[in-house]
Amino acid sequence: MPIHELSIDLETYSDIDISKCGAYKYAESENFEILLFGVSVDNAPVQVYDLTAGDEIPEEILAALSDENVTKWAFNASFERICLSNWLKKHRPEYFKTYNQPGDPVQNYLDPASWKCSMIWSAYMGLPLSLEGVGAVLKLQDQKMKEGKDLIKYFCCPCKPTKANGGRTRNLPEHAPDKWKTFKAYNKRDVEVELAIKQRLSKFPIPESVWAEYHLDQEINDRGIMLDMDVVKNAIAFDEKSKTALMISMQNLTNLENPNSVVQMKQWLSENGVEAESLGKKDVAALLKDTDGDIAEALKLRLQLAKSSVKKYQAMQNAVCKDGRAHGMFQFYGANRSGRWAGRLIQLQNLPQNHMSDLAEARELVRTGDYDTLDLLYDDIPDTLSQLIRTAFIAKPGYKFIVSDYSAIEARVLAHLAGEKWRSKVFAEGKDIYCASASQMFGVPVEKHGINGHLRQKGKIAELALGYGGSVGALKSMGALEMGLSEEELQPLVDSWRASNPMITAFWWDVDNAVKTTIKQRTQTEVRGIQFFYKSGMLFIKLPSGRLLSYVKPRIGENRFGGESVTYEGVGSTKKWERIESYGPKFVENIVQAVSRDLLCYAMQNLSDQQICGHVHDELIIECPENTTIENISSLMSKTPDWMPDILIRGDGYETKFYKKD
Repeated sequence: MPIHELSIDLETYSDIDISKCGAYKYAESENFEILLFGVSVDNAPVQVYDLTAGDEIPEEILAALSDENVTKWAFNASFERICLSNWLKKHRPEYFKTYNQPGDPVQNYLDPASWKCSMIWSAYMGLPLSLEGVGAVLKLQDQKMKEGKDLIKYFCCPCKPTKANGGRTRNLPEHAPDKWKTFKAYNKRDVEVELAIKQRLSKFPIPESVWAEYHLDQEINDRGIMLDMDVVKNAIAFDEKSKTALMISMQNLTNLENPNSVVQMKQWLSENGVEAESLGKKDVAALLKDTDGDIAEALKLRLQLAKSSVKKYQAMQNAVCKDGRAHGMFQFYGANRSGRWAGRLIQLQNLPQNHMSDLAEARELVRTGDYDTLDLLYDDIPDTLSQLIRTAFIAKPGYKFIVSDYSAIEARVLAHLAGEKWRSKVFAEGKDIYCASASQMFGVPVEKHGINGHLRQKGKIAELALGYGGSVGALKSMGALEMGLSEEELQPLVDSWRASNPMITAFWWDVDNAVKTTIKQRTQTEVRGIQFFYKSGMLFIKLPSGRLLSYVKPRIGENRFGGESVTYEGVGSTKKWERIESYGPKFVENIVQAVSRDLLCYAMQNLSDQQICGHVHDELIIECPENTTIENISSLMSKTPDWMPDILIRGDGYETKFYKKD
């Protein structure tokens, strides 16, 4: 009988710390091995093959691993696929079958096209990203075994040599036969839980278009992105050197034993007539404005010490694989409220920006290890190293990066969905939305660096803070007061932004009303082409692309003001599964971010024959031959999908040998 489907779970050993270095580096270690191979063939009872005891995985299962007609399932399937890629190449190369893309780093891995992931399915349904979490929320009869964590630590990671364990650095099955027996049961149970999740979610299939996006995501992770390890190693060394120098300067200035100590520093400031409640970065920056002389100098030094950017460089050092590239930096569906990616390992999503005009020169000094010249030319080494983090990502020899992004993508999507015509006109004419917004709010012409140019900043802060129902608090958290706006100006700013965007304001509350009606009456509603419906204890929002956003067990509750609010279950700000409160503008934010994500995915599909090696919410990093043109990439980025043909999006790009913010 031909095999149609495998459900797989592996237990493995490696001397590499997967939490710091990621699955790709973990699996390429010389000491990596598969211990247990749990599998269900076509939903039959689970078999566990104990490779440490000499069990052999049947040939038909090995052949199925790279047979494109057999669907392979696992929870967090990328782990199984990466591990099996390395294991097959080493032990059974005749069964290793990769992409048809010679010369591309993806060639080291099994083609993901026939792999599916029940973790992604769970995330699509608004469920947690852990097997244990999903099992608990779905109240499955078989739950993931609690002993698993301890057993994984015992058998899958190196151990400390002690007298009691005879000085060994690894625990083998013979060292604890009872634990090993439990571990095999644990491996079997994981496959059973994974099968139960698929069974439970079978009423809500993921669209094939989302699986196609997942396969492209796996390809991007397999390709990875090259790191300039000279920049990385020297930046770490420079940071250490600079920290030591700053510390000595600080000690000389304050005579403190440890100027990094908050208690000692507060005491010193107090003795010098400055009372400081806190020494956080913002507080120190505020104190600086009112001080001078030695006190100002000490505060400046403290800010520089706090700026240490070495963590990102260390993350690069941890993640870099044998091919000089960092792999596995993107978690598909990591943000399950919108379906956007989450960053992993180096976290491309939150790198510091660069504003230096002589970025390439500073980078070269770090790359060549010239600390003295860097120290001479730049008075703030921590800040310089921080601005250079992006530049550690480089194109491979003979290639370049084209970095292409959407300008103001969320603002464009929000205007389009809400039907705020004046805004769409601004985008159609290629004008500056911040100037146009200020002009609309204050009733006067506003030009960047021109007439009423000072109002642009107010337009910008309003745009960034108020599009999703934000009020005075949102303006403050965006730094309105630091930008020179007064407390008295904030509420009028909110009022004038809402007054000049009546369609957006109406859209928030129309969505609020639609969600509440759907939950109360279990009926389908629609607002400007966005559909809301209720099914099997779930609220679904159907996007223009056809993709669904899912909210688990929605209810109508009461908010802190005594009004009606919507709550649903999800992973909240505490990182735990809990009830989350929401309302119209928040749902609008989810919708806008989800549509923006779908537009980026559409561009990624159009550019899938290019070598995409990284992406952030509105930006693609493409590693391409020298003859590739920006115009070609930008025109493909600017194409609109059939499901939203008249959205005004524009792809802009630049080329570079190293990554940066242009």
